[in-house]
Amino acid sequence: MKELPDFAQHFILHWGEMGTKWGINRTVAQIHALLFLSEEPLNAEDICTRLGVARSNVSNSLRELQNWGIVKVVHLPGDRRDHFESIKDVYEMFRIIAAERKKREIDPTLANLRNCADEAGQEKGEGDPYAKKQLEELLGFFELVSDFYDKMNRLPTKSAIKAIRMGDKIAKSIGAIGK
Repeated sequence: MKELPDFAQHFILHWGEMGTKWGINRTVAQIHALLFLSEEPLNAEDICTRLGVARSNVSNSLRELQNWGIVKVVHLPGDRRDHFESIKDVYEMFRIIAAERKKREIDPTLANLRNCADEAGQEKGEGDPYAKKQLEELLGFFELVSDFYDKMNRLPTKSAIKAIRMGDKIAKSIGAIGK
């Protein structure tokens, strides 16, 4: 990584490592980190130079970040090249990532669980009642979490932050932790 201060290099490398743990390509996560830290939009060549990554990898990664909705193309006066910038508002970025993950991971799982629970009730095998009960419990959990996400996502950012910060107060009010 060239032309980057130590703290930026450390953050970009760590974000890339975390990306792999979250199921995101390392380079995609590193490019996102670079754009997130960059005050000005960067063109693909700048990204290649700063991260030491091949142009084709940068192009594919930028396309993926645009598909996620967390990076957009911007045009600068007097420059015909595409430049890229990350969403800077961390709360908005989190909302977009959470919505995309829900759409890609949770929603298909919910649909599959509903189908499997229905199928388990139609066959008369020995393990079917137990399997059906397990699937229905898992489905109930996923529906509860999905519903909670939908309600939180409808809140304005300030209200969502307030709700998150109230975690201990809520736990105390329902007797989950000592007062």
